[in-house]
Amino acid sequence: MGTQQILLIVLSVIIVGAAVAVGIDMFNRQDYTSNRSAAASDVQMYLTQVLQYYKMPTSLGGLGKELEAPANESDTNLAKAIASYIGWGTDNPMKNDNAYYYIEVPTGTEEVVYIKAISQTALNGKRASVHGRITFPEGKIESRVGDIDDITSGSSIEASDFAFDNFTTGE
Repeated sequence: MGTQQILLIVLSVIIVGAAVAVGIDMFNRQDYTSNRSAAASDVQMYLTQVLQYYKMPTSLGGLGKELEAPANESDTNLAKAIASYIGWGTDNPMKNDNAYYYIEVPTGTEEVVYIKAISQTALNGKRASVHGRITFPEGKIESRVGDIDDITSGSSIEASDFAFDNFTTGE
């Protein structure tokens, strides 16, 4: 085989290898972006369900426009009552194909519920974070999307991993 033919084979292998590497990178970026969008959409949906639960009369199993755990609940933790209502069962944090989700109800005079999400996929050592909040009694829903360092290192995500605040860092 001539040197020209060997040179063409080597050049072809290099071009194909570069194309495969670019394709893998593009796939990973698209996977991260779509996962981030899906997590943001889920947070919006969950916040809407929280608003529905808040406005539902207590006689129908809702909160009756009071941000307190229902009297008929054996568990007085409002976050767990909300998680149960929106279909998470007793899981808080909860996980689906898109992200890990966590409901937080601050104690005090502030009438607000937070739902935070950490995406399932990571890119370049970062995971997408979504921080949504609903303020009562008006029912104003807001959410912010950001990035946090990939904290999992092979382990599962815990409630303490949701310590981020996209509202103070994003303003």
